[in-house]
Amino acid sequence: MKRLFLTLTLVLSVLSVRAADITPLSNAFKGGNASSLSKSMDKEVDMALPGSSKKCNANDAISMLNTFFGKNKPTGFTVVHHADKKENGFFVGKLLTSSVEYRVNVTYRAEGNKAVIQSIRIE
Repeated sequence: MKRLFLTLTLVLSVLSVRAADITPLSNAFKGGNASSLSKSMDKEVDMALPGSSKKCNANDAISMLNTFFGKNKPTGFTVVHHADKKENGFFVGKLLTSSVEYRVNVTYRAEGNKAVIQSIRIE
């Protein structure tokens, strides 16, 4: 029993080390701060926002998010689901604004414990 517990603890600790930290991303959505995501963007990002969808470079993605946050001031953000698999991961969140609740899907690849955003979908 002791050996099983030790093995399980070791496996869980290895898995937790591989997970990327999404806290900075979550905080950026919570505060409506697209600029703070600039260091987390991949070279090309798939963006899907209400009314527009395109593959763009990191600067255009930040610009699209700034425009979105300008029209939809966030009042809160919570992560509903988060999963990592090998070097990739995603999270789903609820973005609350003064008038509408949006569903946010973000996919990323992990570089160490940093998440590099590959796509953002806000519905």
